[in-house]
Amino acid sequence: MTNSPRPHGHHGSPLPPAERPADGLPGPRSPRTPAAAVAAAPGGKSAKQRDAFFDNAKYLAIVLVAMGHVWDPLKSQSRFLEALYMVVYAFHMPAFVIISGYFSRSFDMRPDRLKRLVTGVVVPYVLFETAYSLFSRWVGGSDLSVSLLDPWYLTWFLAALFVWRLTTPLWKLVRWPLPLTLCLGLIASVSPEIGDDLDLQRVLQYLPFFVLGLSMKPEHFQLARRREVRVLAVPILAAALVVGYWAAPRMNIAWFYHRDSAQEMGAPWWAGVVMTLALYGCSLVLTACFFAWVPRRTFWFTALGAGTLYGYLLHGLVIKAFAYGGWFDEGWVRNPLGETVLTVAAAALITVLCTRPVQRIFRFAMEPKMAWAFKEDPAEAARERAKGNVRPAARPAEAQPANA
Repeated sequence: MTNSPRPHGHHGSPLPPAERPADGLPGPRSPRTPAAAVAAAPGGKSAKQRDAFFDNAKYLAIVLVAMGHVWDPLKSQSRFLEALYMVVYAFHMPAFVIISGYFSRSFDMRPDRLKRLVTGVVVPYVLFETAYSLFSRWVGGSDLSVSLLDPWYLTWFLAALFVWRLTTPLWKLVRWPLPLTLCLGLIASVSPEIGDDLDLQRVLQYLPFFVLGLSMKPEHFQLARRREVRVLAVPILAAALVVGYWAAPRMNIAWFYHRDSAQEMGAPWWAGVVMTLALYGCSLVLTACFFAWVPRRTFWFTALGAGTLYGYLLHGLVIKAFAYGGWFDEGWVRNPLGETVLTVAAAALITVLCTRPVQRIFRFAMEPKMAWAFKEDPAEAARERAKGNVRPAARPAEAQPANA
């Protein structure tokens, strides 16, 4: 997903520390910060204040997700569109996963964080897995049954995020977490026995990106903002499109989904190791290029980065409704003008679904408080009482609201 603070370059302001609780794809509310903490921060800004860079990154990436879902049923008619689809799918989910890992660095088994994991990930997963399955049966006429163990369509990311977040303390404990998870991803790519439960293929094959995010520091994102990296990103992306145009009729697009093993795609086992390693490398390079061009200052769309979970889960229902209604088979969309219109419409749709009015309507499903389901945590209650004893200070006019 996306955020953006100041202009990017050698002398841009440093990114905030990673201790701020946030969910990569889901954009939950950020806790209010006591006035004392605001006063202690440089320039009077809170260390926990949302950073525009990551909100911009989440928004731009979710727009690419929506565009990709529109391109999917149309790409067979256009070699250029298929090349563009392949390039986007090489980096947009790795970017999400890296951001999710980066903002999981402070996760532990503290009761309030476990509660946040349940209300912000598990509950939306259960509700939307059920909603998608019923929608497919009632609107699409399929025989799909509701199964919380077999994520369907977009809900796989929530299942994966739950597993990644729960295992975060382990990856922070082991000595070489990145090589270890890289081996796990490669083993998964040649292990058809893993099956579909909780989409473990994707969980394991994307796991190295999550652990990479866990290992990253603010200065690593600063490296992507260097002027030479931004300049180099342009020819790299152009070259990626050329390679994608060449590979479109020759390569199985399913490799980019990290959803199946090599054997399940009809390839020899060793191809899983080679292709997965190659795609990991390509994804890292293209993700760095994406981060290099994500703006760091605040734009009109920056606040929408807090609502990317809403856009992500809700737009899938619209895309599926169009597919079930046969709209993608209409003749007018099977030409460059129609493809362009649908692409712009997808960007507009996802933008609307990330707005605050939509967040207010669907907050009961995305970020329920569920106080009735949890015992009161004495430590959290003490922290809240301590915050209440601090007199709020006037918020600077230029400061972004903490829950934006």
